[in-house]
Amino acid sequence: MHQINIRHLRYIRNLPVYGKIALLAFGLTSFSLLIGGIIVVGIMTRMTEDELGRRLMTTARTVAEQPHIREKVQLPVAAAQDIAYETENIRMINEVSYIVVLNMDRIRYSHPITDRIGKSITDDKDVEPAFAEHSYISKVRGEAGPALRAYVPIMNVQHHQVGVVMAGLLLPSINQMIWEQRGPIAATLMLALLFGLLGAWQLSRNIKRQMFNLEPQEIARILLERTAAFQAMHEGVIAVDNKERITIFNERAKQIFDIEGNPVGQPIRDVIPDTRLPEILTLQQPIYNRELIVRNAVIWSNRIPITVQGQTVGAIAIFQDRTELAHMAEELTGVKAFVDALRVQNHEYMNKLHTIAGLIQLEHYEQALDYLFEVSERQEELLSFVKERFSDEGIGGLLLSKISRGQELGIHVELDKRSGLTQFPPKLDRHDLVLLLGNLIENAFDALELSERECKEIVVSIEQDDEVLSIMVEDNANGMDECTQQHMLEKGFSTKAVDGRGIGLYLIGNIIEKGCGELVCHSSIGNGTSMIIIFPMNEDAS
Repeated sequence: MHQINIRHLRYIRNLPVYGKIALLAFGLTSFSLLIGGIIVVGIMTRMTEDELGRRLMTTARTVAEQPHIREKVQLPVAAAQDIAYETENIRMINEVSYIVVLNMDRIRYSHPITDRIGKSITDDKDVEPAFAEHSYISKVRGEAGPALRAYVPIMNVQHHQVGVVMAGLLLPSINQMIWEQRGPIAATLMLALLFGLLGAWQLSRNIKRQMFNLEPQEIARILLERTAAFQAMHEGVIAVDNKERITIFNERAKQIFDIEGNPVGQPIRDVIPDTRLPEILTLQQPIYNRELIVRNAVIWSNRIPITVQGQTVGAIAIFQDRTELAHMAEELTGVKAFVDALRVQNHEYMNKLHTIAGLIQLEHYEQALDYLFEVSERQEELLSFVKERFSDEGIGGLLLSKISRGQELGIHVELDKRSGLTQFPPKLDRHDLVLLLGNLIENAFDALELSERECKEIVVSIEQDDEVLSIMVEDNANGMDECTQQHMLEKGFSTKAVDGRGIGLYLIGNIIEKGCGELVCHSSIGNGTSMIIIFPMNEDAS
């Protein structure tokens, strides 16, 4: 027996967790059934006692209202021996255990034990209220077990009490009641156990399906690995559930937003109100490569909804500190601009050298010298103007590069003499303005390459005061129709069927949104395009 129990314990210990869940659910069902059975037995016992009490009271009243018994109970016991015979008949008909008739002196006129007839009751205190004309039922424990007794006073025709009738009935035991109801009880138990087994199996199956058929140790391992991976990432990671509670907040995110403690479980709006992550739960669409300002930190983020079986259960944001990206972008942009400038200058100076060499070969020495002075003076004037009016070298270098690039393409790029830039608008930096100006001018180059005009021109104006920064890039190309103007800021939209196009104006739109700026476009077919962008210089106005 001991070995069998050990084998059973080992078998249970080696069960999969979902088998243990099913076994636990079945055990809980059985326990609930046991508790319910106890309650049902208690209710059944009380109902049985109530029914037997009503029967006893009816029997006792029947005896007390018999005229013959009313008369005989007032006579001596010897003259009233037929009371015992008559009450015995009534007892058998009503199926009670005994009927005792007492006169006012507590003398028995009937009793199931013949030897006690004619003797008085001396030790039964329950009978005393009956001699005061009270009818009631009492539960007592006698020699044969618990019993119910009904007490009814006997009243004569003058409504004077002349005796008491006591009817008694032994109560059935619980075992007897269960045995009598064994059929319904057995059917109920079988049905309850069957439904308990089915429910336990279904519960275990449902839990297992929701857990992707994984055991708890596998789930724990995956959780540990996921947590370690998120903490090791160089990017910030924040995830929320569909109730906007934080489920993931890695260490890098804490460093970027200067968060202390563990915010997991808290509402995201309480920790970072301007994270814009909850809007993904509403949109149910991902937003990639978007620059945001969160808690005064400029970040580059991807926000993606988390879906399980087609249902959005949360959202996750993966982001980097924009400062690091800006440095990298500035380095890349600077290198590219430097290479382009060197290439353009190489072509430009080669052409100028060839011109000077040709004039010398033709022995036009004075023209060659005048051309050399003219080129040098024009270049020096442009350099002086850019250095004086633009405090940022990156912006100045970009403009010089684009002017030289235009000369190479046969496009005259004119920088408005009122132009100048001494400080950046709030929320924008050098990288933003380099990206914006570079894309605007490059788009103008692309438009003019498709134009058949003989004189191709681009006018660049950058004007700034205490209130606004205004940037204008104007060309005399073919212009845009209304449909193109409506969709030009959309990602991937381009009038050229070339992969990788449609990004420049989309990035410009992001920068305008970031700097709380405004874009005004004037364009018509055949009359060129004027792009004007205005940024507020006052942070409160933005």
